[in-house]
Amino acid sequence: MALGASSLSDAQLIAAILRTGTKGIDATKLAEEIIKMCGRFDTNDNDSLIGLANLSIPELMKIKGVGRVKAVQIQCICELARRIAKKTAAVKLDFSSPETIAGYYMQDLRGLDKEHLILVLLDNKCCRIRDCIISVGTVNASLVNPREIFMEALKYGASSIILLHNHPSGDETPSRNDILVTKRVAEAGEIMGIHLLDHIIIGDNKYTSLKEKEYM
Repeated sequence: MALGASSLSDAQLIAAILRTGTKGIDATKLAEEIIKMCGRFDTNDNDSLIGLANLSIPELMKIKGVGRVKAVQIQCICELARRIAKKTAAVKLDFSSPETIAGYYMQDLRGLDKEHLILVLLDNKCCRIRDCIISVGTVNASLVNPREIFMEALKYGASSIILLHNHPSGDETPSRNDILVTKRVAEAGEIMGIHLLDHIIIGDNKYTSLKEKEYM
């Protein structure tokens, strides 16, 4: 109460949500075990919270002292945090700014264990019409079909599009396939009269804009 929640460690914050531990393990020790399990989602260190939102209820329940109720509580607080972050980013969302676009989609994409390719459809005033997931798996030049992308764009009368996808490794550096995909879609877009404005790669709280890096 005196110092505020910001003074607590990650384990102490989780412990405050769990409230109780189990026989021989207090809530903080239990929280530390949960954080250890999160570490398998992160290549940088072994006690990262990045994977917390990715742990399923059955995975959480494998930890001694975590039952169904505690597992659900953890998932709910993660989803609440994601929604708060996204709504905060939405306030300054500008589809001409890679930084604000990346910030808006960051919480949806960072930490996922598979690559997800998102298509954002924009009207002639650069306002979002809708977004959708085009593929889940590997963003590969031979697997991403521009036809699917532009069928969606034509269906909703989009004037321009933006692509985003995540790198599960957390490294936002574009691969050769990322660059090939971008060029194929951009070329098809020029023919269709629907312009690809950017392709943004999401890492662990980092991003790369292929437009800013002059790959397109």
